[in-house]
Amino acid sequence: MTTVLVVLAVVMFALVIFQLAKTTEFVAILRGEDKTRLESDRINSRLMMAFLIAGMAALFWSVVYFKKYMILESASVHGEWIDSMFNVTLLFTGIVFILTQIALFYFAWRYKHTKERKALYYPENNKLEMWWTVIPAIVLTTLVVIGLYRWFQITGPEPKDSNVVEITGKQFNWMLRYPGKDGKLGENRFEYITEGNGVGIDFNDPRSMDDFMPSEMHIVVNKPVLLRIKARDVIHDVGIPYFRVKMDAVPGLTTRFWFIPTITTEEMRKKTGNPDFVYEIACDQLCGTGHFGMKGIVVVETQDEYNKWAASQKSFYELGIKGTAEETKFADISKQLKNAEAAKANMKHE
Repeated sequence: MTTVLVVLAVVMFALVIFQLAKTTEFVAILRGEDKTRLESDRINSRLMMAFLIAGMAALFWSVVYFKKYMILESASVHGEWIDSMFNVTLLFTGIVFILTQIALFYFAWRYKHTKERKALYYPENNKLEMWWTVIPAIVLTTLVVIGLYRWFQITGPEPKDSNVVEITGKQFNWMLRYPGKDGKLGENRFEYITEGNGVGIDFNDPRSMDDFMPSEMHIVVNKPVLLRIKARDVIHDVGIPYFRVKMDAVPGLTTRFWFIPTITTEEMRKKTGNPDFVYEIACDQLCGTGHFGMKGIVVVETQDEYNKWAASQKSFYELGIKGTAEETKFADISKQLKNAEAAKANMKHE
C-alpha cells in the first residue's frame, strides 16, 4: 500500500510540474515573450544573490559546527607539519573559492539582461591574463616547495636512537615484533612461516632469540620510532590517523616510516574526555572480507613505563617455539633449506 501511495504521489507531482509549465507558457503568450523573459531574468538574478547569501551562511556554519569532527588532533611531530601545510593550502584555496563564488553570483545579478544593456565585446587583456597566470603559479610553486621540504624530512633517514618495531600485516590482523635486550631484530624469511611462526623468524640468527611479539604496540613519548612494515599475503596499509602515519605493507618488500609521538595515551584521554581512548592502527587498504576488523592498539607512554613493560615481555622463542612441535618443524625446514642451498652450489660448480 505504501508503495502505491508513493507512486501516486510521484505521478501527481509530475502532473503539477507539467501544468505549471503549461501555465507559464500561456502567461508568456498573453504578456509577450520579451516582457516575460525580462521578468524571468530579474527573478533569477535575485535568486542567485539569495543562493549566494544562504550558501555562504551554510558554509561558514558547517565549518564552525563540524570543525571538531573534521580533523583529529595531531599527536606527532610530523603530524603538526602536515596539518600546517593543510591549513596553508586551505587558506589560499579558501580565499580563491570565496572570492570567485561571490564574483560569480554577483555578476549574474549585477549584469542581468535588460533592454538598455548590451554585451561588451572584450576579446583579450594581456596584462590581466599575465597576472592571473603569474600569481597562481607563484602560490602553487610555494606550496610545492614547502611540501617537498616536509616530504624529504618525513621520508629521510630516521634518528639513530629510534626504537625499532616490525609490523607485519596478514588477513586480518597485525603482528608486532620488538628487539630484545640486544636492541637488534633478528632476520626472518618467508620459508620459515608456519602457523606458530607467523612472521618467519630465523632462529639460526642469534639476534632473533630474544625478540618478543606483543599484542599491542608500545612506544615512548617524544622519542623517535621506526616502523619496519611488511605484509604476508596481500597489500595492506598501516594507518595511524592521530600520528598522520600511512604506509603500504607490500608482500616481499620492507617499507619504513618513522615518527615522534608527542602525546601519551593518558594525556589524550584527558584531552578528549574519553577514559577509554586508544590510538588505533587501521588497515587503510581494502584487503578482503575481514578488512573492517583489521585493527591494532598503540600505547604511548613515558620511558619508565615503557622500560617496565618491555622488561615484563618474554621472548617469542621461549613462549611459542622452545620445546614445542614448532621447534622440530623449524629444524626440519632449516635442514631442507641447507640441503637446497648445497645442491644449488654444487650445480654451479658443475
